[in-house]
Amino acid sequence: MDIKDYIASGILELYVAGKLSEKENLEVAAMAQKHAEVRTEIEAIENAILELTRAASPNNTPDFQEIRDKITVPETRVISMEKSSSAWFSYVGWAASVLLAVGLLWMYNSNQQLRTQVEEASQEKMQLEEQIANANNSLEQTTDLLNTIREKEISVISLAGQQVSPDSYAKVYWNKNEEKVYIDAMGLPEPPPGMVYQVWSLKLDPLTPTSVGLLEDFVSDENRIFALTNANESEAFGITLEPAGGSESPTLEQLYTLGVVSS
Repeated sequence: MDIKDYIASGILELYVAGKLSEKENLEVAAMAQKHAEVRTEIEAIENAILELTRAASPNNTPDFQEIRDKITVPETRVISMEKSSSAWFSYVGWAASVLLAVGLLWMYNSNQQLRTQVEEASQEKMQLEEQIANANNSLEQTTDLLNTIREKEISVISLAGQQVSPDSYAKVYWNKNEEKVYIDAMGLPEPPPGMVYQVWSLKLDPLTPTSVGLLEDFVSDENRIFALTNANESEAFGITLEPAGGSESPTLEQLYTLGVVSS
């Protein structure tokens, strides 16, 4: 059994109150010897009971063993009526305090367990809501992409792998009227930590690169489709690997894909 569940079960309160069988007492003692958490919890319960008994009988505060001896007296034992009434009331006060403490500690542990369950349920609900939101966003993005690539005026540019990564490939769907491009980057490998892919719009004569944007959250985006804005008169598109945050000009040694816009 998990130690937290064992502590929350209430068996330690019954152990402290002396309400367990001899076998159960030995089992709890063994657990306390094996696990420091159990031993600490038992000491905390005992201290709580002592504090309550002091409050109930401030003029006569026995040690914990005396309290335990009194409340574990077998039911068949006859208590002499010759004892003073003050001693009788002290005994009743101790017993009531112990029972009250056990009840309060039981309720506390139950409430803690319930609070944990509520927190776990709340976290699961938040995770589910996030998954639904992500699914909706992905659906909207996919629908937007399909609408874009089906338009008559759309330009589709295939980007081929370059020397640094010959097997890489990508596609650009460019809607000139809306100044929008969609980058299908499924053919690119995951970037190393601290690096990011950057998309460039190119004028070829003279060669003039202009950054279109970064393919951020590349690893977490399963679709690997990115929407960017492009207001440039692009003659070609290229994708390079750059340090996180991007670069002002492309690192040509890290040019992964390149494709020319058809005239």
